[in-house]
Amino acid sequence: MELVIRTAQGLIEGDVSKDGKTRIFKGVPYAEPPVGKLRFARSVPKKPWIGVRTCKSFGPQAFQADKTKGDLYPKEFYSVEMPPMSEDCLYLNIWTPAEVNEKLPVLIYIHGGAYMHGYGSEATMDGEGMAKKNVIMVTINYRVGALGFFAHDELEKENAEGISGNYGYWDQINALKWVYENIEAFGGDKERITISGQSAGCMSVQTLVSTDVTRGLIHGAILQSGGGIPGFARDYSLEHQKQVSLELMELLGAKNIEDLRNMSPENICYGAYEINGKHEGLMWMPNVDGYLLKDTVMNLALDGKIHDIPYIIGSTKDEMGNGTAELLVESARKFALNQEKLGKPPVYVYHFEHDLPGSDDGAFHSCELWYEFETLDRCWRPMTEHDYEISEEMSTQFANYVKKGNPNSDDVSEWKPFTETDNFVMAYK
Repeated sequence: MELVIRTAQGLIEGDVSKDGKTRIFKGVPYAEPPVGKLRFARSVPKKPWIGVRTCKSFGPQAFQADKTKGDLYPKEFYSVEMPPMSEDCLYLNIWTPAEVNEKLPVLIYIHGGAYMHGYGSEATMDGEGMAKKNVIMVTINYRVGALGFFAHDELEKENAEGISGNYGYWDQINALKWVYENIEAFGGDKERITISGQSAGCMSVQTLVSTDVTRGLIHGAILQSGGGIPGFARDYSLEHQKQVSLELMELLGAKNIEDLRNMSPENICYGAYEINGKHEGLMWMPNVDGYLLKDTVMNLALDGKIHDIPYIIGSTKDEMGNGTAELLVESARKFALNQEKLGKPPVYVYHFEHDLPGSDDGAFHSCELWYEFETLDRCWRPMTEHDYEISEEMSTQFANYVKKGNPNSDDVSEWKPFTETDNFVMAYK
């Protein structure tokens, strides 16, 4: 079992799972720390290092509010030991089978969190299940909040394209490029990379398949609870993002970008939450800058300008209320039918309808992550044999899709594409 791997940046040493069946490389740096002049700038690839870098613990999470207090979600996802916060947060994690005898497909998962919180080592996001199904899984961290999406005229003078904002997306793109460049050293097939994400992670996936910057790097995409037409798409104009950013500067007493770059990341982070409260909504979002995004993701999908790859798209029964649940069901339907009308590859639609045991929260927003990643044992809920059966079916179908762009195999229920003549939806009940 090879635990020391040579990447383009240098040697890294990973670890092995308790059962000896999975290699795990935690906290692999894919970009330079976005500090100093790199705060409010596109991340840059990690510089090479000398010697062997130990990668046996998860990297820090991006700066965000403390999410361990509250009701449903903190208990559900943040009740385990969390990594510390740091601006030095651009790390990824890799799970592979212990022995790799062929080029394996790759799944990159992008965490959600309203573009304000979350990290790639949350309790649900373990990659051992996928690795045991011969899929290499990668999770990533990226900048969130104002540190990830602040925009300003001064910053536009610092790059040839004259753009600002969207740094969290450039982090994701750099992580994707790192995987494309390095994954063969881990036994992966760089020509079979699928990206997946839930909620803001889903919106991120839809953005990554809507930009020319990533052409040729992505061969499948899974959109979970946030994508479609219109989905949760709320791509702001660059001018809107700059106006919100000016409000943050005024709140913090910053006269210019230098002042902001000299402030503590904590102040910027919590100031961003204050701006959200002022507007009673999420203000730190992607912007249509004319370069990364040439139009809104909804318009690009309608016009057939997203990547020509197969898709899985779906949501849960209860989401964040009936209105949201209905919106996402209809968004998935419109997305699939639009792709069919344009003669694009097939779209597979799912709906997670199983009420999780242990509470009356039903099939809430993000609950399916426990099942697709086979991490039920980490959850506090009294899972039953039926829960494990759902998990096995769902994880197998998703793994099949990563392997061949099709979720079907002899050992799972048939999952047909969603079409005008057959509105087939894979329902997990």
